[in-house]
Amino acid sequence: MLVWNRIDMKNFPSHLDVRDDRFLQLVHPVARLSKIAEGFTWTEGPVWIGDHNCLLFSDIPSQRIMRWSHSEGASIFRSGSDFNNGNSRDRQGRLVGCRHGTRDVVRTESNGTLTVLASSYEGKRLNSPNDLVVSSDGAVWFTDPSYGILSNFEGYQAEPEQDACNVFRIDLQTGTCTAVVSDFVQPNGLAFSLDETRLFIAESGASHDPNVPAVIRQFDVDGATLTDRGTFATIDCGIPDGLRIDTMGNLWTSAGDGVHCFASDGTFLGKILVPETVSNLCFGGQDGHTLFITATTSVFQMFVNTLGAEPWTRPTA
Repeated sequence: MLVWNRIDMKNFPSHLDVRDDRFLQLVHPVARLSKIAEGFTWTEGPVWIGDHNCLLFSDIPSQRIMRWSHSEGASIFRSGSDFNNGNSRDRQGRLVGCRHGTRDVVRTESNGTLTVLASSYEGKRLNSPNDLVVSSDGAVWFTDPSYGILSNFEGYQAEPEQDACNVFRIDLQTGTCTAVVSDFVQPNGLAFSLDETRLFIAESGASHDPNVPAVIRQFDVDGATLTDRGTFATIDCGIPDGLRIDTMGNLWTSAGDGVHCFASDGTFLGKILVPETVSNLCFGGQDGHTLFITATTSVFQMFVNTLGAEPWTRPTA
């Protein structure tokens, strides 16, 4: 794999901020950050749909899920989305999403119908499910901050019924929804390590309280049980939101000034600087080497020299 000489760093493109030589293995100085769609209110939840060669992403306040492809550009995939936020896919390729308006986690079946996977915990409504990840055993892990009930901008203003902003796990074999972490101020994006022995979760509580550290926490995973292993990384601009892992084990996170990348050992590798506040990201594209970035009113893309860990982000043989 080509590593660029640090002698040439003075001529490196301005949208790349290299903090460690390992970042030079993941980006290319000729690869530009390009805007592929714009004119939205607040973009979130990107997910690559490789079997249809398109990207889906949420425009939360406009209550739409958008579809984008190289051949057709942007179009509406689903209107009246009930303030859908984070999206992922399960091991059968079905779309799974978090809705603020109905305060639930919902799965889109192959015939287009919607199945609610969780909407309450201990008899009380969830806050506003935000982001999610599906583990290899089929369980759905999701975060439940209060953003969607704080105002009517990205949900419906309401008093919380839950005692905390939890991280939950849905066992689809039993239908049980279990709180696995309860000490976050505002849990947000989450992602598993390659071997699923660690779960990374973003703490975005600094969005409303500057005293909350802007960190990504890490947890050991033992089945349905998490053990806190402290802070994995600290964000130096804005807050962490959406997270993704690549096939090399690096963690990519959204931040106030762009996308930050950390090695699996926690070393800060570098940044892709983006002109709008970034909410989330995902890997995809026809060859798997595109990083898609949702950033406030726009969506950007850039070539990266790695692939996403999620199986549906990589090209099929």
